[in-house]
Amino acid sequence: MAFFITLEGIEGSGKSTQIRRLHAHLTAQGIPAMLTREPGGCAIADAIRAILLDPANQAMTARTELLLYAAARAQHVEQVIRPALAAGTTVLCDRFVDATTAYQGGGRNLDHQLIEELNAIACNGLCPDLTLLLDFAVEDGLLRARQRNQDDNLLAEGRFELETLDFHRRVRQTYLDLAGREERFRVIDAIGGADVVTSRIVTTVDRFFAERGVS
Repeated sequence: MAFFITLEGIEGSGKSTQIRRLHAHLTAQGIPAMLTREPGGCAIADAIRAILLDPANQAMTARTELLLYAAARAQHVEQVIRPALAAGTTVLCDRFVDATTAYQGGGRNLDHQLIEELNAIACNGLCPDLTLLLDFAVEDGLLRARQRNQDDNLLAEGRFELETLDFHRRVRQTYLDLAGREERFRVIDAIGGADVVTSRIVTTVDRFFAERGVS
């Protein structure tokens, strides 16, 4: 039985580290699993990612940004995620539709109904089975994300790290509002060392699998 599991959170909340650790945990248990990310995940979506995250593209309008995310997602879903799930592979995705609701809806103040309609077109019926929201303080997350970009030579993907604290506070609050409405969400406290956070995630995911008869 394959599941679609997404990790969400503000910049610097530790998603990339934790999704790799979760993948290793599932693999060690003999559960076929693959890693992917948004925006990106395949060649066409990766090309769109480069446009979306490039700090040189500050002139990009909010609607353009929204439409590019939808286009990248549509390709990603059909080329990568659906085939993997059909083959019995659990998919772990670093960000998905909730990121668009949080960033373009909460952060950019775009119409939420429009975002829902575009997400529905891009996903074509696909919805995560489980979403892990790594909750973290905005100020600390931005400091961590900016330092990561410096250390890992990721400055070409730092457009959102240039946004204001108020922007990122709106993103975080929108995530928390989503988690309060959607049963598939589990909020993970992302404060603490990486091992501590991994333990929280693994416990949550193991419980999810056990409830569905997978051991």
